[in-house]
Amino acid sequence: MNIGQASKASGVSAKMIRYYDETGIVRPANRTEANYREYGERELNELRFIKRARSLGFSMEEITLLLSLWRDRQRPSRDVKAIADRHVADLDARIAEMQAMADTLRHLSHCCAGDDRPDCPILADLTQGAAPTDPPPERRPSGARSGGR
Repeated sequence: MNIGQASKASGVSAKMIRYYDETGIVRPANRTEANYREYGERELNELRFIKRARSLGFSMEEITLLLSLWRDRQRPSRDVKAIADRHVADLDARIAEMQAMADTLRHLSHCCAGDDRPDCPILADLTQGAAPTDPPPERRPSGARSGGR
């Protein structure tokens, strides 16, 4: 089958199939006499493998390792498990970071009055640690008027 058919059958875009081929992530496809790529079940299985691994968030480096292990029928499963366990630990760490960000933003949003006054704890928090380039605007007590008498 040609690249368009392989794309439909695997769910991987033709552009990505070419990328995987050019970078050596997948084994080179057979070529016709006219130099077109030809794809068979072996290539489709590899493309589906990559698509699924990507959907689980594995990096291309991890996918390359997993593909080489998948192709090696003598592989110890502990090597595959180690890659998966490292990935799970990374996902857990990223989830914790994102949860902390959401908790912080939720708290800041709760503290913000969201009214017509300029005071905003969200902006105040974002400026913490930033190098000031301009002096902060003068603060006036609520209800104070600007200008002279």
